[in-house]
Amino acid sequence: MSTHDTQAIADLTSRIKEVRFPMFTWQDEHGHLLSQPMTQEEVDDGGGIWFFTSTQTALWDCIGHRPQVNLSFAKPEDSLFVSVSGLAERVVDRERIRAMWNTGAQAWFPAGPDDEHAVLIRVEPHSAEYWDSNDSKMVRMFAYAKAAMTGTRPDMDAEHRTLKL
Repeated sequence: MSTHDTQAIADLTSRIKEVRFPMFTWQDEHGHLLSQPMTQEEVDDGGGIWFFTSTQTALWDCIGHRPQVNLSFAKPEDSLFVSVSGLAERVVDRERIRAMWNTGAQAWFPAGPDDEHAVLIRVEPHSAEYWDSNDSKMVRMFAYAKAAMTGTRPDMDAEHRTLKL
């Protein structure tokens, strides 16, 4: 059972739910940071963010030893950027895999949900930081142009917050 702040989880979920492909960053066996796009499958009630992966990937191997990860979500057309840090958990649960199965997973695992290499990763977020502009794209472009011409910073209606989960 999660002890996360339900309002913070709701705030995070509302911002990332439409960003299907975050960048997933982890550390390899040498401590080097690696990133790859992953398909976000769902955010559970406890704030856990779920992904399908394969047991044959470096990601699967590495998070078994170094579970600290970061997820970067971006929706540039809306000036929304979210960074989530947390712990990745490797999940091998055929019942859960079947429940989450979809056509995207089928494309990667043609043998279906019983494919021995089809597994899940659940990221338990510890904190998240976001930058979200409430202004339209046209207003943002005008603010940038004005700032460039006047030598000042852009005056925009943007929200920046850190969520402790």
